[in-house]
Amino acid sequence: MSTPTENPEQNPWGAPSSTPAGPPPVGAPPAGAPAYGASPYGTTPPGMPPAGIPGMPAPFQQPRNGMGVTALVLGLVGLLFGLIPFTFWLGAILGVMALVFGIVGHGKARKGEATNKGVALSGIVLGAVTIVVSLVWLIVLVVAVDEFEKTVDEEIAKQDKASSAPATPGATSEPEPEPTETAPAALKFGQTFAYEDGIKVTVSKPRAYTPDQFAAGHTKGNKAFQVTVTIVNGSKETLDVTGALVDASDAEGAQADAIFDGSNATTMFQGNVLPGKQAKGTFAFSLPAAAAGEMQIELSPTILDHEKGIWIGPTK
Repeated sequence: MSTPTENPEQNPWGAPSSTPAGPPPVGAPPAGAPAYGASPYGTTPPGMPPAGIPGMPAPFQQPRNGMGVTALVLGLVGLLFGLIPFTFWLGAILGVMALVFGIVGHGKARKGEATNKGVALSGIVLGAVTIVVSLVWLIVLVVAVDEFEKTVDEEIAKQDKASSAPATPGATSEPEPEPTETAPAALKFGQTFAYEDGIKVTVSKPRAYTPDQFAAGHTKGNKAFQVTVTIVNGSKETLDVTGALVDASDAEGAQADAIFDGSNATTMFQGNVLPGKQAKGTFAFSLPAAAAGEMQIELSPTILDHEKGIWIGPTK
């Protein structure tokens, strides 16, 4: 029995071989499959677009999106620091970095090496905004420092001018002693007490007063009297009369209660009195009927710089 001759056209592996027919070797392409490289797509496997098409990543290449993501993160963090007055400089640095990374990432997206073109563009915008905000804070800081320096220079100039001002003829370098007043003798109502610095105080004669229904400080059965106090500022300085308080006592020396009501029984001194000007205030007091024949008033135009003046006399 003769051995059949192998037909080369039926051998899928090429030339005749002495190897008997049988299954193909392990790893060999199946019968009828074209050899790798003979694909109509060239060297690209079926199902994948051919390499070199603009806007498409290379076959089997991972998109390089790191630049765009980094730009977005740096832009967000930089903007947060840029909005804070004392960290705007750090925001500026991060903003520049975000701008650079965004431009690089946007370029890779245009070349098809990345797929996050919008993310990179967002990083560019945030970086630019952060830089602008930081520049605004820088301008504000420079202006503030300049204004502070001007204020300091003006204050130093004033002090230098005051220290270099020529002394008044006949004046000595020793500070003048503050004027002091001894306790004045009792005055009659209507008289004026003049202090050494030119300030004058006058207390009018007491006049009967009828408190209204809303009065406070008045006891039923007592008698009410009201006086007017006039303070004239004859000094060269502005006088603060807020502390000019009036005290009253009855004929027995007991403290009299001040009366306050809706009809301005008592109007306190307030504010400052300029040189050459005057201020007036009214003060009402409640005295027991048995000791209402005489009243004593004490007051000083200031609390610390002047002694109290005393006015005493009958209430009729």
